[in-house]
Amino acid sequence: MTDTDAAASGAGQRPADAGRPANSADNPWPVRSLAIKVSQWIDRLGSVWVEGQITQISLRPGARTAFLVLRDPAADMSLSVTCEADLLRRSAVPLQEGTRVVVYGKFTYFTGRGTISLRVTEIRPVGIGELLARIERLKALLAAEGLFDPRLKRPIPFLPGTIGLITGRASAAERDVLSVARQRWPAVRFEVRNTAVQGPTAVPQILDALTELDRDPEVDVIVLARGGGSVEDLLPFSDETLCRAIVSATTPIVSAIGHEPDNPLSDYVADLRAATPTDAAKRIVPDAAAELASVRELRNRSAAALRGWVAREARALQQMRSRPVLADPLRMLDQRYDEAERLRAAARRAIDHALAAESTTTRHLREKLTAVGPAATLARGYAVVQRVSGQERHVIHAVADAPPGSQLRIRVVDGAVTAATLGGQLLAPTDRSKEPSDDRQ
Repeated sequence: MTDTDAAASGAGQRPADAGRPANSADNPWPVRSLAIKVSQWIDRLGSVWVEGQITQISLRPGARTAFLVLRDPAADMSLSVTCEADLLRRSAVPLQEGTRVVVYGKFTYFTGRGTISLRVTEIRPVGIGELLARIERLKALLAAEGLFDPRLKRPIPFLPGTIGLITGRASAAERDVLSVARQRWPAVRFEVRNTAVQGPTAVPQILDALTELDRDPEVDVIVLARGGGSVEDLLPFSDETLCRAIVSATTPIVSAIGHEPDNPLSDYVADLRAATPTDAAKRIVPDAAAELASVRELRNRSAAALRGWVAREARALQQMRSRPVLADPLRMLDQRYDEAERLRAAARRAIDHALAAESTTTRHLREKLTAVGPAATLARGYAVVQRVSGQERHVIHAVADAPPGSQLRIRVVDGAVTAATLGGQLLAPTDRSKEPSDDRQ
């Protein structure tokens, strides 16, 4: 480390160092100089308040100094802490491993050993009320970010092939989940990751196990299980880092911490919250016996519904068959046949009547024509006289039409007579009135 680097880091150089030559391979610092510089830089930090969890306490009987290890609950980082032994003995709340505390002290760099330690002069245990208040503040923050939104919840598969289980080693929660799940569905498979579920190492281990199971493509759902506990014991499950990891996971996660009524925050961000580990096993693994019973019931209901449908259709068909048109299909044809016969008889009668009437009319006309026709006239003694001229024949209407010597054909009622004209004689008007009107005779 050079003076230039120290100046860049904000520490600056003392005025006494301004005249010294730059640090280089030809002009290295001795260990004592570097140790003194580090001690001076650390000393400039001053006193600070630090929060963490006690993971180790070393207090020998009669010793005046106590040694502690203070660990960050959400990360794998720790500090060495020293304090007067009386500070631990006089604490209003007994301090032990796992206690979360806020300490006030100053970093000290021991130049002789090259180690750094936080020398504290005040230790304040974090009370339950303060822990709950912090959890509530974090809960409000996560809710404001929408991490509790039900729309973010991933659906739990009906029958997961492999279940990831994160729980304490040889814990009752592990036994409950495994035994209940296998009783309900013997073929279920588990990927178990045993981690610490309380204390300073719980969050890092849970995060590692969660990441590992979430990356496993065969794991369909992950269960965080613990059999309840005090507020201090459940603090890892309200850790902000763990809550955000649950939300960002791609695999559905079930929170089965088993603590009422104060739920850890993992219950709110998880896709499903189970009251206990046993409840989690029941909610993610279907009961084989119940499913078989349900299948039998559905099969029976389906068969009953099918039989009912067939019966209804049979009754409807029977009703249709009982209708007159289907019971006697030819009945309507017979009715139409009889009606057609009646209409045909009526038509025949109408035609016969019309023919009779027309026949009578025709007979009357024939009689009238006969009465006024040539044959009737001939029958009364008249004759038709025609002058024959070669192939032509002309009816004689006057004496001038038949000059003497003309060949005549005289038609009478029963035939025709051939004659010749010898001469003609005109009748006076008075005589003509006495003669018949027809002069063809």
